[in-house]
Amino acid sequence: MTLAPYIHAMGRGPGRARNLTVAEAEDAMRLILSGQADPHAVGALLMLMRYCGETPEEIAGFTRAVRATLPVMPQVDLDWPSYAAGRSRGVPWFLLSARLIAQSGARVLLHGWNAYQSDGADVRSALLLAGIIPASSPDDAARLLDRDGITYLPIENFAPSVLDLLRLRDVLGLRSCINTVCRMMNPAQANAAVQGVFHPPYRDLQQAAGALLGQPDLCILKGGGGEFERHPTKDITLFRLQGGQSLTTILPELLPETRRLADDPHPPQALAALWAGQLQDHFAQSVVTGTAAAALIALGHPPATAHAKAETLWATRPHLLPV
Repeated sequence: MTLAPYIHAMGRGPGRARNLTVAEAEDAMRLILSGQADPHAVGALLMLMRYCGETPEEIAGFTRAVRATLPVMPQVDLDWPSYAAGRSRGVPWFLLSARLIAQSGARVLLHGWNAYQSDGADVRSALLLAGIIPASSPDDAARLLDRDGITYLPIENFAPSVLDLLRLRDVLGLRSCINTVCRMMNPAQANAAVQGVFHPPYRDLQQAAGALLGQPDLCILKGGGGEFERHPTKDITLFRLQGGQSLTTILPELLPETRRLADDPHPPQALAALWAGQLQDHFAQSVVTGTAAAALIALGHPPATAHAKAETLWATRPHLLPV
């Protein structure tokens, strides 16, 4: 078993090289995850895909192979991946957005790997400040979802072989399509999913890959540092799947000002303060409610009233966070 045929197909040179089909990509990733592929060949294939530009078919094939290796997961309503680097963003306010969605009654599974993040944007160190308890295993995630309606499952606790591929960045010096595969992974097979991207072309890519994978409902936006986090001072285009059908929805700006998420002056402790009502920051609150509104749209809420629903959830939130 070897990756050579797939490397040959992609590396033949201008005019002769081609991308992989869904079946070829699935077979290649199956071989990689089995541990039988030569590590030099793995790096060569991933860098060829990076150079050529991965296709929806390749992402879908890789994702199918990854899903086949995952353990049994608890039932969830909303899949929320978090795999961004976070160097161009501030406090991860989207964690409070996810809490609002859980407050609405939906079961929310965040999962991720959050290396290369700036101190203020580090997701894992901010989880407890947002009242989100990380899970040590899929079984522990089921317990926390039953209790809190939300949890964060680190990738090393359910897909360590995929984490090994993510860590090839340290060897290759570049990210690979594995970051996109992790966003598409949806380990609990939730009917609804949200995804953030840093580079706008990935919105189309992930929307098309989601359609190939049969994802019923999906909402993708260009978010802060690549996370699913809405900037409130800009118009936002949502690339969506609704009942498996592709569409786009434009959300107007929420605030008439110019400000970057990376200009956030707050420390991570501001997450708990904002939720408790001890911090008054209209920009941060708009990030939270605006992102929650986009997530509600993924769950089937009408776009015209999603923001009003998110504002109501914010106004009626319990000010104490789980311990």
